[in-house]
Amino acid sequence: MGNCLKSNVSSSNKDVRNSLPIDTVFKLPSPLPTWPAGGEFGSGVIDLGGLQVRQISSFKKVWAAYAGGPGNLGATFFEPSSIPDGFSMLGSYAQPNNQPLFGWVLVGKTDAADQSGDILKQPTDYNLVWASNSTQDPAYFWLPTPPDGYKPVGHVITTSPVKPSLDKIRCVRADFTDEPETDNWIWAGGAAESSGNGLNVYGLRPKSRGTNAQPLSVGTFIIQNTTTGDGKSDLSLSCLKNKNSSLSTSPNLRQVEALFQTYSPYIYFHPKEIYLPSSVNWYFSNGALLYKNGQESSPIAIEPNGSNLPQGGSNDGSYWLDLPVDEQAKEKVKKGDLQMLKLGVIDEIPLGKIGEHVGDWEHVTLRISNFDGVLYKVYFAEHSERKWVDSCCWSFRMVLVVAEMAGTSTGARVVNYDREWGPKKRMSSGMR
Repeated sequence: MGNCLKSNVSSSNKDVRNSLPIDTVFKLPSPLPTWPAGGEFGSGVIDLGGLQVRQISSFKKVWAAYAGGPGNLGATFFEPSSIPDGFSMLGSYAQPNNQPLFGWVLVGKTDAADQSGDILKQPTDYNLVWASNSTQDPAYFWLPTPPDGYKPVGHVITTSPVKPSLDKIRCVRADFTDEPETDNWIWAGGAAESSGNGLNVYGLRPKSRGTNAQPLSVGTFIIQNTTTGDGKSDLSLSCLKNKNSSLSTSPNLRQVEALFQTYSPYIYFHPKEIYLPSSVNWYFSNGALLYKNGQESSPIAIEPNGSNLPQGGSNDGSYWLDLPVDEQAKEKVKKGDLQMLKLGVIDEIPLGKIGEHVGDWEHVTLRISNFDGVLYKVYFAEHSERKWVDSCCWSFRMVLVVAEMAGTSTGARVVNYDREWGPKKRMSSGMR
């Protein structure tokens, strides 16, 4: 059965079993609208160039642990249910018990473009990679053994020591796969990643990411045993690769407008606030400068569309953005230019100045599924802090929110600018 890691983790804990967040299926506060017609956005299926994938959010619970992992509340493991005819399971889904059930996993089938019909194949065998020692609620986690030229992208979970049917899951031809890396921590035998006796369960995401990246997540998880060697473990699974160069599943302008109408947040400002946000285009067009380390005396003006920004690389201090040198222009840029402002009535005392923030790109980014238009994650960026938050983990205070779309866009040049958006300046807050 291969290298199997056994654990004495028990799935039994009646004290918490009836009051776990994961027992609730999270739903957005309002039903999704009907998206405007055009292209394949929201159609439910994406063609990766011969391999069709569909996102499944309905699950059958297979096994759960009620201790360990985030919040020491355990995790639950599922397999996709209600798989459409012709599609096959690619892997199972797992989630910590400390948040409502809100996730997905991909299923796949080959389409007419796959004349050989061999993009997906059954495994030739299974290796048992982990088993619980619980006699009351046993669990067995299996890694598919792929045929030559194929790779597994997910695990199969059973409550019996008997190997699953070979028809249970499909492996993917290697040219439709790519290298993954571990993502969020899902579970371990203890309350910390280092306390699980070498056993850790993580989500998976593509190692190569960005606006032009081909890999995509399957939504599956991986089990790692770090009790041997140097404490690290090779990844036994892969993610998928999109070989279809068409952008037909991306939203068109009308669909983007509808997405903004559905999801954009209200931003409230103090009535006496004088430093307001502006668009990136406006910031560039009003004198923002690009500095290079070692050439601070000769900054260059940034093109309105950001076309002369350095691309890629890392945030290593080689480049940064700053305000115009001219004092009048500097003050103008500092105060911003907000074309539409909705004020909330709050305290009449404006906040004091506790620091200078030049070029802070304090923004939210929405991660929306191309399959159905569901909002799955929100990226919150403020000052030096930034993080992705699942939609089920933050409050929806507005049922319908409206945002005005800008008429121009800086495009991918700004998206691929990975350097500092302002110089680092330290100021005393005057507070103790």
